[in-house]
Amino acid sequence: MAAPSITSNSTSSTSNIKLAEKNHQRDQQFAKALHGDSYKKTGLSALISKAKDASAVATNGYFKHWDGGVTKEDEDKRLEDYSQLTAHYYNLVTDFYEYGWGSSFHFSRYYKGEAFRQATARHEHYLAHKMNIHENMKVLDVGCGVGGPGREICRFTDCSIVGLNNNDYQVERANFYAQKYGLQDKLSYVKGDFMQMDFEPESFDAVYAIEATVHAPVLEGVYSEIYKVLKPGGVFGVYEWVMTDEYDESNEEHRKIAYGIEVGDGIPKMYKRDVAEQALKNVGFEIEYESDLADRDDSIPWYYPLAGEWKYVQTLGDAFTIFRTSKLGRAVTTEAVGLMEKLGLAPKGSKQVTNALEDAAVNLVEGGRQKLFTPMMLYVCRKPLDAEN
Repeated sequence: MAAPSITSNSTSSTSNIKLAEKNHQRDQQFAKALHGDSYKKTGLSALISKAKDASAVATNGYFKHWDGGVTKEDEDKRLEDYSQLTAHYYNLVTDFYEYGWGSSFHFSRYYKGEAFRQATARHEHYLAHKMNIHENMKVLDVGCGVGGPGREICRFTDCSIVGLNNNDYQVERANFYAQKYGLQDKLSYVKGDFMQMDFEPESFDAVYAIEATVHAPVLEGVYSEIYKVLKPGGVFGVYEWVMTDEYDESNEEHRKIAYGIEVGDGIPKMYKRDVAEQALKNVGFEIEYESDLADRDDSIPWYYPLAGEWKYVQTLGDAFTIFRTSKLGRAVTTEAVGLMEKLGLAPKGSKQVTNALEDAAVNLVEGGRQKLFTPMMLYVCRKPLDAEN
């Protein structure tokens, strides 16, 4: 089955390419003005290195998308402006993510006796294992963040990985880390929009996405682009953020939880599980494996770091991580950032960002407890051998 075309004719395709190039140049210039050389630092030390004026622009650029709340009109605007919404979001939150969570921006399953970092790596290894990624493969990481999962999967499988990201700052950080850890021959990271990829068709043996394609305005759009760049017989694996079958959009409490996740995580629209599954099938993928890894009745819930459930802490190192990610730790960070902002050390709007992240954390935990949301709906899919792009 052929994947749907993203453009209708050569004229519109050329126009889209020129517009994308213009947008890329604009984003790159803005990222340089905002972040400077802070990509060489981490966490709050990187935060205080930002250009204050440019940071205010990013803050206003992001939060303007949420002025109208949950109205259909404002939701449509967020979907239309998904690229800028996501780019602004990660300009604002990347340093906070690394400070609290490390360089792998995703959730994981946890086991007793297993340290936080170990669980993170295992979750990445599990995806690579289910996809059967190996050393002779050329692999695409869609929405690669600062490259934490890519570095781990590269070490685990010895494959070659190209990371795609629409945020220049994260691309710069990911390439910096690849050089720092001597993986530059196996890893490379590029700027691009996953709704209109610049790669040649059928150029990758495998593609994966870890909690990233949720930023797409329409899942068929990103899935069809992935389908296009995969070789026939190639495999696509994704940990997808979705609302579960228990979610009812007409339920006011449910929608409030979903909206809190959207605002705090830069997501134009949360979709249900069945929407993601149908989107994969619509573009031509054959689903070989699917499982909600958050629905396994694990003794340690996936959201425990955000809930601050200290009884699950396994190591001294975990204690420091869980403190930063817990409600108490987030409150301390928020007030510290607010003080830094007043003193002119942190960019204006930094506390507003931490408040949005706090709201997201609260709703992620509540969505997890009520089993309305999962961050790890795993699909492993195959592009048919007889597929045509």
